[in-house]
Order: sequence, then C-alpha cells, then structure tokens
Amino acid sequence: MEFTASGRLELRLTPADVGKRVSVRRMDEEPSAGRKFTDTVGVLTSWNNGVLLITRRSGERVSIDASTLVAGKVVPAEPARRRGPSATYPELARVASRAWRPIESERLGEWELRAAQGFTRRANSVLPVGDPGLPLDDALDRVRDWYAERGLPAYAQTATGAAGTQEVLCAELEARGWAREVSAELRIAALAPIGDAPDGRPVLLSREPGAAWLGRYQRKGASEVASRVLCAGPSVWFATVPGEGEVPAAIGRCVVDGRWAGFAAVEVDPAQRRQGLASAVMTALARRALDEGASAAWLQVESDNAGARALYDRLGFATHHAYHHYRAPERGTG
Repeated sequence: MEFTASGRLELRLTPADVGKRVSVRRMDEEPSAGRKFTDTVGVLTSWNNGVLLITRRSGERVSIDASTLVAGKVVPAEPARRRGPSATYPELARVASRAWRPIESERLGEWELRAAQGFTRRANSVLPVGDPGLPLDDALDRVRDWYAERGLPAYAQTATGAAGTQEVLCAELEARGWAREVSAELRIAALAPIGDAPDGRPVLLSREPGAAWLGRYQRKGASEVASRVLCAGPSVWFATVPGEGEVPAAIGRCVVDGRWAGFAAVEVDPAQRRQGLASAVMTALARRALDEGASAAWLQVESDNAGARALYDRLGFATHHAYHHYRAPERGTG
C-alpha cells in the first residue's frame, strides 16, 4: 500500500482508474481474531454509485463499498512468469481458437463469430478480442442476431487474470444480464521437458481420430460435425494407446501451430488410471510437436478436474488466465 511521508496510508484511486490493475485495503465490517483490514488485488472493473468492483485473477469478483477504503493505488502488471513461455492473452486466445475450428465463422470487426451446430461452447461462441468496429451494445445485438439465425444461444468467450484480458468486458456483459455458465483455466508450459519424459506404453500417432479413438472420446456419439472440428487446425495429431479390446486404453489430441502445441482430449480408461498412460500420450505428442518446431505448450482444464490438474502440475504447466463463457439473456430480459 502507499504511505505518505508521515507514515499514513493513502488512497490514490478514482473512477478514472477503471480498467487498471489495483491494490486496495478496506476496513472489515465484522473484524475477527484481531483482523481489521482486508487487502484485494485485481482489475478495477467498475466504480458505480460508490461501489468498486474488482476482478481477481481467478475471475472472482469482489464488491467494495468506497466508504470502507483506507488505501489504494494502481499497481504494475504481474511480473513475467519464471517458468514456461511468455505470451499475451490475445496471442493465446487466437492460437486456441485456431486449434478448435468451427464449421462456420464470420468477422465482426476484430471479433470472431463461430458456430458448429452446437458442438461445444468454444466452437459456438463469439471471441471478442480487439475492436468489433461498433459500440458495445450494437456489437452484442449483432452477436445475438447471428446466433439466433442459426438456432443457437449466443455465447461470448472472455477471460480474466492476465495482461490483455477482459475484466471490464466481463463486467459489462454481467451488467447487461449475460450469465457466466462455465469457467476453466488455460495453462502453459515449456514443451521440451514434456517430450523428455521416459518412454511409457507404446503410443500410436495418426492424422485422423478413427472409429476406435472416437470410441474412447468422452463426447459419446461424436457426430460428423464433431469429427470436422476435431480434425481442423494447422497441424493436428491424434494419439492412441491400444487397449485389450477395440476401445483404446488412452487417447489424446495435439495441434501444432508455430511455436505452440495445444493438447486436448487426453482421456484414459477409468480402469487403467494412475498407470502413466496420460503421461505417455502427452510425451508422444510433445515429441512430434518438437519435431515440427514447436517450443511451448498450452492446454485447457476445468477447475474441478483434480486428476488432470495434478498431472499438468507435474508436467510444469502454470495457469496463464481463466476463461469464461457468458450466455446472453433471452430477448426482452437484458
């Protein structure tokens, strides 16, 4: 916090600082165990009617009555991570989008409208990175119209927690009645250590998933649309660990795009978990990506997937940002 020359805390924030990363200290309304103050660090996403809304890196929002503030200031962006590659949110957002291509897309300024007949929110949401070329309300109306024309609900994929992310946009969406339905993390890591892991079970690599691969894929009854999404991307590879029957013991998918290798659909037969199969899949895919010139890895994982998170921790993945899907309200309600 900021101290004056006399040693007193000082408040150096105004509503003009909305959109900046800040650190504030406020008095607790109900002090306990001798604690009188609470500190909060995040992006100041709004300051309306005497209430500050601060979005933490996780995406959690904290409302603070301005009358309880005792100190506050704008703080620098978080320092670069000590492990793994460096990257901006716009770069990663576009890399991730290229790795999970929709069946149909259209530009709205710098935004991208994406549709795939409802197969996954990622392929059926607008990616609002950059300037839509319209005032926000007009842009959101266009988004809702575009998805309505296709018989789909309108979703917006946003992010929090990294330089260049969209805390203010999240707040604007919520103010207009858009509801956050799903949140997850995008993690990054250096690729070489993943490929350097010891060999495990034999892993087969192919350019197409095949019926056996799809038989293990968790989205049962994968349609032709799903197959088209899965096979799209700059350089797509599918990994299979053969099982005793027709269905593989484990599978995975990797998309190589320049320096980035994106991992997805790493799934293991529940009866064969904790045998190193997921690690074997990741290692085989990482080696192929390294051969194609990639040096950095990324993946997406939901917060409640404890097993996957533990694996990715061991492989050196660190959270870059949290991403969220917001659903538009019904017409006439927002």
